[in-house]
Amino acid sequence: MNTGLTATVKQFADQVGEALVSSAAGTTLSNQSLRRDVLTEAFNICAAVADADSRHNEDELWAIIVAFAPHDIVPANATPADLRRNELVSGRRSWLKTPSDMFLTLSQVDEKRGTQVSRIYYEQATKLAHTVVSIDNFPSEDELKAVANFQRLLLASLPSPKAAQSTASSGQNDDAETTKPEREPLPKEPLEDVLAELDKLIGLDAVKEEVRLLTAMLQVQRLRVERGLPAVDSNKHLVFSGNPGTGKTTVARLLARIYRSLGVVELGHLTETDRSGLVVGFVGQTAPRVAEIFDDADGGVLLVDEAYSLVRGGNKDFGREAIDAIVKQVEDRRDSMVVILAGYPKEMAQLVSANPGLHSRFPKTITFEDYADDELVAILKLIAEGGHYRISDDAVEAAEAWFGAHDRGRGFGNGRLARNLFEAAMAQHATRLVEIDDPTDVALTTLEAADIAAVPVQNPLTEDSASTPEAENT
Repeated sequence: MNTGLTATVKQFADQVGEALVSSAAGTTLSNQSLRRDVLTEAFNICAAVADADSRHNEDELWAIIVAFAPHDIVPANATPADLRRNELVSGRRSWLKTPSDMFLTLSQVDEKRGTQVSRIYYEQATKLAHTVVSIDNFPSEDELKAVANFQRLLLASLPSPKAAQSTASSGQNDDAETTKPEREPLPKEPLEDVLAELDKLIGLDAVKEEVRLLTAMLQVQRLRVERGLPAVDSNKHLVFSGNPGTGKTTVARLLARIYRSLGVVELGHLTETDRSGLVVGFVGQTAPRVAEIFDDADGGVLLVDEAYSLVRGGNKDFGREAIDAIVKQVEDRRDSMVVILAGYPKEMAQLVSANPGLHSRFPKTITFEDYADDELVAILKLIAEGGHYRISDDAVEAAEAWFGAHDRGRGFGNGRLARNLFEAAMAQHATRLVEIDDPTDVALTTLEAADIAAVPVQNPLTEDSASTPEAENT
């Protein structure tokens, strides 16, 4: 019998109950009634997660009975058959699709008082949901998706403390840290803060879903290990497939921080390399170079950009020696680091399928789709804001038309294309303003439709332009 749920329910009841009682101080609500509401809230979470895959297996239902019968939330002598017959679990999955009144109340208290009681709810509810999923020896994908979406739902209403935002920002942009040969572990950030950054990225909905699903699986597996339950040794290495500028490097940085927060890696840094950093044009020198790169990345995440180029030179090319060395290093360091191979969709699929060593060690591919025109406009606005410019309404329409005039296909620039447009439009803006005597501050910082329209559309795409190193959108 799994007893982990009983302990987690008690922790939820104690911590959320205390938060709710303190928030209701000065009202006519009784503490006993509030604590009863908290237990009911815990039951709703557990039942909803158990119902997410419609399986309602015996272990889950017995765990719910053992955890809640002492509190009279379910009958003391109930059996799994009783829960099914009385539909105490069936149909509960919809409960995870909207924030509860209790959570919204705590969020409102935080907004008014500057407290963090809703964060307590978030942390305990997430732990409770993961505990239910961990009861199965093989957690279902439906349950994991439901929990990941539940986390995202709560996170959207969770007030973010300024200190956490500052920590997260400094962690993402500390490029100097990733170049030090000797590293100190990066701080373990609150997982919800890193996931909040993920959600703020423009577009990438399918990628966000995959990352949240992966995160939920890792959390559940960690819980099972902590409780002495058998856990599947899941492969954490990934393939990122997509055109340039679709955010692969940005997401890799966030994943490194997520893995650090979960304790999957010890240091949490991201090391980036490509063919030029791995391949040496002399016999016997490539494998040692690969080992050096892996030494640098150990304890963190290694991103190998344009990985398919390692097998483009034929059987005698040293790139194939690099592939063999990568496969060996991945196996030797399977518990100390994570490797991500990135590149164009077609070539990455061919690379992994053609090499049995890679196929078995990189079974999961996350696909980064091209950005839609409106998403590229949103990226353009962010880039402009970073440069202390604004884009007029007419310029926004001109930019959407400019992006729409481009061919979509192999090598489409995505975020890089948005940056190219901004830089070219700035040049057009400067050329226009030198003709104006004493321009206003607004004129100096505003890109107009004429500045956008004057930038030539970057078509047609050539094979040469499509094979340039990827520049990722940040």
